[in-house]
Amino acid sequence: MKKTLLGLLLAAPLLAQAQAPAPFTIKGQLGKLPAKTKVFLRNEKGIIDSAEVKNGAFVLKGTVAEPTQVRLMLLNNGNRYRLRTGQADHTIFYLEKGAISLVSPDSLGHAAITGTPLNADFQQLQALLKPGQDQLNALYATYRAMPKEQRTPEFQAKSDAQEEALDQIINQQYAAFVRTHPGSAVSLDAVRDMGGPVPNYAEVAPLFALLTPAVQSSPSGQRYAAELAILKTVSVGAVAPDFTLPTPEGKAVALSSLRGQFVLVDFWANWCGPCRQENPNVVKAYNAFKSRNFTVLGVSLDEAKDREKWLKAIATDQLPWTQVSGLDGWKGEAATRYHIQAIPQNFLIDPSGKIVAVNLRGTALQTTLAQLLK
Repeated sequence: MKKTLLGLLLAAPLLAQAQAPAPFTIKGQLGKLPAKTKVFLRNEKGIIDSAEVKNGAFVLKGTVAEPTQVRLMLLNNGNRYRLRTGQADHTIFYLEKGAISLVSPDSLGHAAITGTPLNADFQQLQALLKPGQDQLNALYATYRAMPKEQRTPEFQAKSDAQEEALDQIINQQYAAFVRTHPGSAVSLDAVRDMGGPVPNYAEVAPLFALLTPAVQSSPSGQRYAAELAILKTVSVGAVAPDFTLPTPEGKAVALSSLRGQFVLVDFWANWCGPCRQENPNVVKAYNAFKSRNFTVLGVSLDEAKDREKWLKAIATDQLPWTQVSGLDGWKGEAATRYHIQAIPQNFLIDPSGKIVAVNLRGTALQTTLAQLLK
């Protein structure tokens, strides 16, 4: 399956227009639970409140400055490890002004959440996404159950194609929701979730533009607009930002020095499993097109302490093209200019220095090069 490693694990963002703190009440009624059971309310910064569950009931009260997506977790027997790992029984909803009700015969995961407008919107979005997500989860389960020795290139290609098709279906549902709910703060989250850790500017920017001015000008809307502005600078059609980094031998190499040929700028690291799995595909493309005005520039996000591991990975994966790195991880010059928050990522640059494709995986790189280098 196609995988991406996050450099920044993004929690649910704050949403909606800033306002004076408003009161909220969360009332829960669950089935029979063991003694000493507690619920914990968590936002993107950490646990913000908790309450004991007595006879299946609990109440949380407070104020919220703006609607916020939160996670409510259930824990008994004091096993806080499950809170830290996200393994605790939980549900996700929007904390906003008003009375929020959670009712379930057993677990938080099965709770019906009612009482406020954004949660009604969120329930509708989840219902739209569920069929596609269920199919995607089943596909992942099938992949995990397959012994590694049976994960042939043919099986991998088929799984990737199925995943791609399901991703498209899910993205269509996200887009449909945004179009019918442009004034809902949930739609801003939908745009962000649709983009994922490696958003496609051409897909998410038009949807963001559909949101009402109130949603776009909210604190989270402004933050996402700023992210889009950066993303636009490394989207298809933009001139690729230049950078200069050293090779393992210490020679400084500027991206602009490769102007005049097609260049795949490939961001990776020795510790990145998905990157290492993708390397054979890049090697095949390099060998097939290196004599046709195409090359690769590998940019490692390794750190100085892992220099030897980086060099070993280059040798082990037999990567013949130029490799560069400042050995400063995610904070490096190239990673910053290209807004890298997950790897693997790559950018195909034409001879004039413009980006013509992004994140070509599997056979897509060879297919694209074959079309461009006819």
